[in-house]
Amino acid sequence: MMESWLALARGPVFIAAFSFMVLGLPRQVGITVWEVVRAVHRAGDKNIPYRKLIVATIGWLIPVGKLWNQVLFSLTSFLFHVAILIVPIFLGGHIALWARGLGVSWPAISNPAADVLTIVAIVTAVALVVQRIASRPTRALSRFQDYAIPLVVALPFASGFLLMHPSVNPFSYNATFLVHVMSGNLLFVLIPITKLSHMVLLPGVQIVSEVAWHWPPDAGSKVAVALGKENEPI
Repeated sequence: MMESWLALARGPVFIAAFSFMVLGLPRQVGITVWEVVRAVHRAGDKNIPYRKLIVATIGWLIPVGKLWNQVLFSLTSFLFHVAILIVPIFLGGHIALWARGLGVSWPAISNPAADVLTIVAIVTAVALVVQRIASRPTRALSRFQDYAIPLVVALPFASGFLLMHPSVNPFSYNATFLVHVMSGNLLFVLIPITKLSHMVLLPGVQIVSEVAWHWPPDAGSKVAVALGKENEPI
């Protein structure tokens, strides 16, 4: 029975979930690009400092200088992102699956390095949730997914660690394997429809923020009407 569930999870469910992600992410990018182009076209001020935005984007992609504000939370988030990117892509077992399915492969990290990064991913995921709960300003701005997503991301790492270390695994191999595969499939589905989509949208965040302040010429009067202050002097 468990073998049938595993075959389903590794076959049709995986194909459906992965296809959903592959199709959903370009849709998110396309919608964002379209809205940016539309906003620039409608804006009264079309002077967009593209060079400055590129530099700012690179600064956020490599946030060495961004860690001094809220050091603990920033460092935890940075380590979390590094770990969850490196392990799935460069784990030898995952590369072997790509090589078997598509005939492509690349260098893998060692198993001890994968173990360390897996533990980092699990610990930092829990730490992010705890830090968010403990911070009143952050808690006020948080939604359910801000607490749930780090824990959902940690699940395939925790189950994968147990698979690699059966001596400390209190569950059966097949049950753990099923959790590992299904939690990975769940992430594929969540990536295009939650804040996880920032993995592809992050390079455009700076330009979206910049364009948001380039309002259409009649925006001021529309805001005044919306606020019921159209007859009041500015």
